[in-house]
Amino acid sequence: MKAVIIMGSTSDELHAKKITDKLDEYGIIWEQYAASAHKEPVKVLDILSANKKKKDIVYITIAGRSNALSGFVAANSEFPTLGCPPFSDKADMLVNIHSTLQMPSNTPVLTVIDPGNCALAVKRIFGV
Repeated sequence: MKAVIIMGSTSDELHAKKITDKLDEYGIIWEQYAASAHKEPVKVLDILSANKKKKDIVYITIAGRSNALSGFVAANSEFPTLGCPPFSDKADMLVNIHSTLQMPSNTPVLTVIDPGNCALAVKRIFGV
């Protein structure tokens, strides 16, 4: 069992820490990367490829604005993808949530706004 966190930018590290602190509490192993689907799609694909043959993976994507990352991961992986977009205020929250919710067909992204709930969702997916 492993959670693989992919952030669109290193500026998302504080948001990721809220998730990883809870994952640590639950005893769930995690890895964290910064890779933008817009700027570094090959790097994102390399991360997905490295985990392709493993079992019990959940991806957590942290990206805002036009959030291509969550859909890109979901479309190119067979594992669950939880999008947990960061936001700085209510206006930013609306933009980031909508970009994470509006995914094309065959890109199942589960959107979880609260970082603690995101970690809890991973725990429940793994049945820990």
